[in-house]
Amino acid sequence: MQKLLLISLLLFIVLTNTFAQEQEQPAFRIFSIYFGGGSYYIDEEQVGELYKFLDAIENIETQEISIHSHTDNIGSLQYNQYLSQMRSEAAFNKLLQRGIPQDIITIADFGEQNPVYSNDTMNGKLRNRRVDVIIKPLNL
Repeated sequence: MQKLLLISLLLFIVLTNTFAQEQEQPAFRIFSIYFGGGSYYIDEEQVGELYKFLDAIENIETQEISIHSHTDNIGSLQYNQYLSQMRSEAAFNKLLQRGIPQDIITIADFGEQNPVYSNDTMNGKLRNRRVDVIIKPLNL
């Protein structure tokens, strides 16, 4: 059931982004931060790219920001949930350091549950080790 919900949400985001691009104002904007295995450290290069992404959004304080954290399936379910929470916290702190108001940020920690990419391949594992920073207007 959760996988169906996630697939539906991803399809909605893709379709919304496709329509929004035609309108030249995207409804959702997503920036992904990638991590090494077992790590929640965000390197300076990614911090710089995140800040560029945030700076390009006008009136960001009128947006809703969701942090969605993921892991691969290496390690226990409990450890991956912890790691997911630590990754969210690291991204949350970077947003706060950039002056983003705390009250417009929500967090969802998925751990190894509901992977978007296959954990059967190394490439899939690498792509699942991420935090997605999702920004959308409050009126959606």
